[in-house]
Amino acid sequence: MPSTGENPPEIVARQAVMKLCALARAEELDAALARLEAPRDVRDLRRPETGLVMLRGRIGGDGRAFKAGEATVTRAAVRLPGGETGFAYHLGRDADRARKAAVLDALFQARPDAVEGALAPVAERIAAEREREARRVAATKVDFFTMVRGED
Repeated sequence: MPSTGENPPEIVARQAVMKLCALARAEELDAALARLEAPRDVRDLRRPETGLVMLRGRIGGDGRAFKAGEATVTRAAVRLPGGETGFAYHLGRDADRARKAAVLDALFQARPDAVEGALAPVAERIAAEREREARRVAATKVDFFTMVRGED
């Protein structure tokens, strides 16, 4: 690993794909797998399972850590016939969605450009939603200022 503390580009790219899979809807994952003609003989290393994780927070982002509560998470791990291994963790209880995301992670290791292309519609939807939200928030922006009263 580089001494600067930054991840290598292949890890950064894989993290970006995993993030897209986590934010994708189930039908978007189906469409991506259909575009890629995913293999049918995918082996489950860890069948999708649901559990709880403890959420931690910090006041102000740098204060003492505290337990904020729990969240339901589903995880899956798969292996493709070529030996590539994929993993996925998703908030919620949708085991099928977690498995599909794990398959896409494994496929990314074998065909990164194809998987990025198949997930491009997801990235476009997310960017459009963020842009819409930014415009909505900007429309309600209020600029506060202080007037000097001249009592110096």
